[in-house]
Amino acid sequence: MALNIVLIEPEIPNNTGNIGRLCLGTGSKLHLVKPFGFEISDKRLKRAGLDYWEHLEVVYYESAKEFFEMNAGKKMAFFSSHGTKSHWNLNYEDDLFLVFGKESVGLSKEITESNKDELYKIPLFSEHIRSLNIANAVAVVVYEGLRQLPNGN
Repeated sequence: MALNIVLIEPEIPNNTGNIGRLCLGTGSKLHLVKPFGFEISDKRLKRAGLDYWEHLEVVYYESAKEFFEMNAGKKMAFFSSHGTKSHWNLNYEDDLFLVFGKESVGLSKEITESNKDELYKIPLFSEHIRSLNIANAVAVVVYEGLRQLPNGN
């Protein structure tokens, strides 16, 4: 049982470090798509990922184009505050790619427009916020996926 967490152009090292730690704790693979808003050697990334980073399975891509070319034909779900379907309605399956955009603007319009049928959101119950912190959003989605998968606890 494995999920793939994809961060397209992550900007904040602490978020990426926390998501890396989550990936390791859930048996998920992390996919990081450049450009990054930080250096991979950034001590804030390492601090958030603690000493776990070396044990994490991470795949790096030079661009979104390279990511999509290398993973063509894979099942993917895209997450955006502009999605119309709830993450609770996603049928999670082994090896599913869960794709998240950068902290400041989310996924590009090109990505959301070309993947409308697989565009999901996490429901929010207050009009006073636009979205959750990305590390929290990834955790919500990953644990819902683990709950649905056959070997989830």
